[in-house]
Amino acid sequence: MTTYAVTGATGPFGRLAIGALRAHGVQPGDLVAIARTPAKAADLAEAGIEVREGDYSRPETLPAALAGVDRLLLVSGSEVGQRIAQHKAVIDAAQAEGVSHLAYTSILSADTTSLALAPEHRETEAMIRASGLAHTILRNSWYIENYTASLSQYLAAGEILGAGGAGRIAGATRADYAAAAAASLTDPGPDNAVYELGGTPFTLAELAATITEVTGTQVVYRDVSVDELAATLRSAGLDADTAGFVASLDGSIAEGALDTDSDDLRRLTGKAGTPVADAVRAAHVGASQAAE
Repeated sequence: MTTYAVTGATGPFGRLAIGALRAHGVQPGDLVAIARTPAKAADLAEAGIEVREGDYSRPETLPAALAGVDRLLLVSGSEVGQRIAQHKAVIDAAQAEGVSHLAYTSILSADTTSLALAPEHRETEAMIRASGLAHTILRNSWYIENYTASLSQYLAAGEILGAGGAGRIAGATRADYAAAAAASLTDPGPDNAVYELGGTPFTLAELAATITEVTGTQVVYRDVSVDELAATLRSAGLDADTAGFVASLDGSIAEGALDTDSDDLRRLTGKAGTPVADAVRAAHVGASQAAE
């Protein structure tokens, strides 16, 4: 019997990964959901999945969380600036507890990209390689949800403001990437594989056109410089460092940092990824139903 574990199990990605593992035939009794706050995973426990406390920032919780685990999905932490130490704590515990295979959610082209999010992912990948653990690196491009979460804002403003130029974004949904993660755990393939994962590319102008088509509300893309975008974000209430960081991501998009011609997502899941129009439609329908 193989025991699978997912960290960050109550987060949006972790929950989808658990669902994807179930879809791959993993039984609830063979699954461990690791959560900072186990009470938030009560529904998973009711479904027969073992829930354990595991907090990236409290290394003392991690050995018990990983005891008896064979294959582990390390979902990257959300606290930018703290993730190297947090991820190291999980990797160290995985080594100590004899985890046989570790999969990690990294960022597209982590070893070469200019994306400001990459350094922590790059260092985590290095730590995983140095650990000697058999592993899979899942380098995900952007979540389409990074945009659909702001759909109501785009519709109200009639525009998407950005500095991405004509840069293409090989976005896919969290569910797409979670399916790839589950596939890599249930059928790991060659040890120490690196997958560059992305869906069908779109530009921000194409995203705006898609939103217009799907919703019937005119939305255009307004491209500005990185400095102008940062200034706008500051005026909206972000501190200078955060505004500069966020704006720099668009600058990297303009340089092609989130585009890929890799077909690794299709090879792992059998699908090319959710079309952006389908993701926008689902978000629009969901928002409409919530408003009723």
